[in-house]
Amino acid sequence: MLPLHRVAMERALKPVLVTGGAGYIGSHACKALRNAGYEPVTYDNLSTGWREAVKFGPFEQGDLNDRERLDQVFAKYKPVAVMHFAALSLVGEAMQKPGLYWRNNVAGSLTLIEACTAAGCRNFVFSSTCATYGEHDNVVLTEDTPQQPLNAYGASKRAIEDILRDFEAAYGLKSVVFRYFNVAGADPEAEVGEAHDPETHLIPVVLQAIDGQRDGLTIHGTDYDTPDGTCIRDYVHVCDLVEAHLLGLKRLEEGGESSVFNLGTGTGFSVREVIKAAGNVTNRDVPVHEGPRREGDATKLVSGSEKAATELGWTTKRSTLHEMIEDAWRWQQKSGYKQL
Repeated sequence: MLPLHRVAMERALKPVLVTGGAGYIGSHACKALRNAGYEPVTYDNLSTGWREAVKFGPFEQGDLNDRERLDQVFAKYKPVAVMHFAALSLVGEAMQKPGLYWRNNVAGSLTLIEACTAAGCRNFVFSSTCATYGEHDNVVLTEDTPQQPLNAYGASKRAIEDILRDFEAAYGLKSVVFRYFNVAGADPEAEVGEAHDPETHLIPVVLQAIDGQRDGLTIHGTDYDTPDGTCIRDYVHVCDLVEAHLLGLKRLEEGGESSVFNLGTGTGFSVREVIKAAGNVTNRDVPVHEGPRREGDATKLVSGSEKAATELGWTTKRSTLHEMIEDAWRWQQKSGYKQL
């Protein structure tokens, strides 16, 4: 039994419903929320998340399309806000199975948003993506860049942004939308980290190839219009990313207006540059194979995040390529959740 002072402290924490809280970004958000004095309530169906990642607050298993289950969770915890991370996010799969993405991401999010408003919860922080912009070569993307997604993943996220605007007009639901660039790294204390099955993100794939967990790394396309022929992406450390979510939540709790923010560093790295940096961090060779382009991949995606800096006071602290790879390597050497 918890001591009385612990019981009082637990009850004093403000609950925040975190969908996808058993996943990569969601689990890091839960740790940051807990450290900031909130009670993160993870809602996850564990289709891609890990039960072992839920360490910082209660766990409620359920699906986004299960309105009855959502209503139960909202009634039980009465959250002051929702942080919505749960989504399918594989570009290749989105190209092949668009219906799956519209059904899961859009219909599921609509059910969540309806449950949120019905429960009287009016603060919503949404995990969107730079994939809503599509192909805009050789420009720094800002929040005003036209949204022209190349696949059902980006299109589904754009649709959810539209839903949030409509629900604000109808019900007063306030939202902060974050359009991410490539998220990388892991908790420096290695309590949680990146673990997808299958793993598709570049940095963990490179590290798995280095560690002999896969038969080399395939570069998908070497003929892009970039200095070394490989795609360029803007990488941001997951801990810096979730810090922005706390700032967005604070904005809403203080009565701030709904808004959209890019989250990136403004600096892009090519696939070959990431491979070289990983070799330097680990002091190991990277086995590399060259393959054709993947359908739906943009040539270059780099963020302009001045708005987040100006309006939220957001700055990156760990988003150097070296630190992101170093933290990811530390987590991978722990073998992720496989030893837990």
